[in-house]
Amino acid sequence: MGIMKSFRIGQIVPSSNVTMETEIPALLRARESVAPERFTYHSARMRMKHVTKDELAKMDADSDRCALELSDAKVDVMGYACLVAIMSMGKGYHCVSGPRLAGVAAGNGGPAPVVTSAGALVEGLRALGARRIALVAPYMKPLTEMVVDYIRNEGIEVSDYIALEIQDNLDVAAHDPLKLPEIVRGLKTDDVDAVVLSACVQMPSLPAVPMAEAITGKPVLTAAIATTWQMLKALDLDTRVPGGGTLLSGAY
Repeated sequence: MGIMKSFRIGQIVPSSNVTMETEIPALLRARESVAPERFTYHSARMRMKHVTKDELAKMDADSDRCALELSDAKVDVMGYACLVAIMSMGKGYHCVSGPRLAGVAAGNGGPAPVVTSAGALVEGLRALGARRIALVAPYMKPLTEMVVDYIRNEGIEVSDYIALEIQDNLDVAAHDPLKLPEIVRGLKTDDVDAVVLSACVQMPSLPAVPMAEAITGKPVLTAAIATTWQMLKALDLDTRVPGGGTLLSGAY
């Protein structure tokens, strides 16, 4: 029997985020039941308590330090785990942030591909061939509209969305994922190609994904699922993850 390959997953995480470090490991643990690779998890934190434009901009400025710290640990891939921070910095910013952070890591002798949850969501939707989507976000209305505009700027129409208007980031983490299927019933999904169940890596959603796919009959993905998918792609690994919805079925 060959040596089991282990990969180091680096996460750049808002200081108040507690979901990214539970959902990404949960997905990769599920993958371990069907594939030989193993994973360890290593985080660096950037300060943020309230999901406001000012705090998000301040926090994003901290991301270079996080990439530097994680490159000291020689991680194999990094995931920038705050979708709205990237999207609030201006349209298309994931195309700037990822390469910049990868440059920081390479300059420190610990090169690693960098995945942003914002870029991963857009790329995941493209992989599914989704031209029109419906979306659920925990943010206040103005930030949700900014997220919707960012996605539209990438050429994907958002035909319906719901903003749950939760401002405190720990309250977002405390939102019961089993309320999401009922929330999805309030979305107009007949004419969409896919549903984004959680456009936020802090809002837990994994247990609700199979239910939401059953309710809508459409592919359902989340920021955490898309980030996991793009990390696996960056590591050149098979993307089949049981319970990870259509995007992680291994077909994309």
